[in-house]
Amino acid sequence: MDGIVHSKIFLLALTIAVYYGAFNLYKRFRFPLLNPLLVSIVAVICILHALGIDYAEYYEANSVINFMLGLSVVSLAYLLEQNVERLKGNTVPILASIFMGSLIAVFSIRFVLWLMGADSVIVWSLQPKSVTTPIAISIAESTGGIPALTSLGVVFAGILGSVVGPGLLSLFGVRDSVARGLAMGTASHAMGTAKAMEMGAVEGALGGAAIGIMGILTAILIPIVERIAAVMA
Repeated sequence: MDGIVHSKIFLLALTIAVYYGAFNLYKRFRFPLLNPLLVSIVAVICILHALGIDYAEYYEANSVINFMLGLSVVSLAYLLEQNVERLKGNTVPILASIFMGSLIAVFSIRFVLWLMGADSVIVWSLQPKSVTTPIAISIAESTGGIPALTSLGVVFAGILGSVVGPGLLSLFGVRDSVARGLAMGTASHAMGTAKAMEMGAVEGALGGAAIGIMGILTAILIPIVERIAAVMA
């Protein structure tokens, strides 16, 4: 029995089964806090702890899913191509909005952590929280952050955005499909884009575009901010 529990096939099947169950739970009740990813994370952590399975072992067993995540992001280009007409004539406003999103994402977390008296390492780890994980980790490592903490921040930002983002956009009267898609992709990267795809094809396409542009702009912005902060210190 112990050999089966620690097998790669079992751990891969566990991930798929847990997410499938969490997705159907959310589909049935449509309660924001029952976000499939959030429920899956909690469930998998509890199961791994109960079975005594090391995270490194679990991560290796699910390497095929990690590989497919990269392909899924690339597939968003298809949606973007199908809705390219919505981009024509809006290039400057789109780039400007994502740039402002990048500025707000970086400076807001720095301000909050400054108010809390957080150590510089915490700031370096969490300031790239609003970009996709590979880019966020690369940025954090270059500034002296902790990759594991960065990953946690990225996941938290993604889940929070996908849970409360649609409601906030509706509350503030944001109805335009382009604006909603850009907001979700800019604030909550892939998880926000996945939620945007539920809103519509245009929202999903613009969310996918925002992921890439947000990553590039944030990677450029953070080193500049760090240099300015070092000079002012």
